[in-house]
Amino acid sequence: MKSATKVVVSVFGILSGMTGIEHGIGEILQGNIAPDGMVIKSWGDSELFSILEGEPAMTIIPNLLVTGLLAVIVSLSIMVWSVAFVQRKNGGLVLILLSILLLLVGGGFGPPLIGIIVGAAGTRINAPLPWWRKHLSVHTRRLLSGLWPWSFMASLLSFLYLVPVSIVLWHYFSVYDPKIIISVSLFAFGTLLMAVFSGFARDMEHSDQNVVA
Repeated sequence: MKSATKVVVSVFGILSGMTGIEHGIGEILQGNIAPDGMVIKSWGDSELFSILEGEPAMTIIPNLLVTGLLAVIVSLSIMVWSVAFVQRKNGGLVLILLSILLLLVGGGFGPPLIGIIVGAAGTRINAPLPWWRKHLSVHTRRLLSGLWPWSFMASLLSFLYLVPVSIVLWHYFSVYDPKIIISVSLFAFGTLLMAVFSGFARDMEHSDQNVVA
């Protein structure tokens, strides 16, 4: 049985990378110009991304074209690492460091935060989790384990609503409510944390079943 924690890390690592690439493309399209400061808009004054405030980001690189290229490269590295290498020793730590780098080269604020969260989870892949076993009863672990697929899907669909569904709804149907965007954002990150914690519980359940078997 594949580790639930590994599934969360891989899927949301890919999501982090994809949205980081989206930021990078917007910066590349703005061309070989210097930003006004460290805090930038990945898509500038693009009407398409106006409902997301132009996709805010930050960069330590004084050139938007280079910033965008680096954001794409780091995002691709996050995607590959999340799928193929995060389960290795210090793999989660490397994912955290890549996510911090993405933050510094125009990858936005949401994508690096996703990467940091799942990178932290990645440090616990295939770990014995003694603290969790000590502090969570068997009943609580079973309850959390059952919530894993629901929290996983809820978070994934929520992030996909933010990008690209909300943009499509705005562009083609003029459907937009900033309160919905904020609420969905909070829900997406909340359910991501739940997916991480319930993934730990699910892995403990499977580990216990293998021991009994």
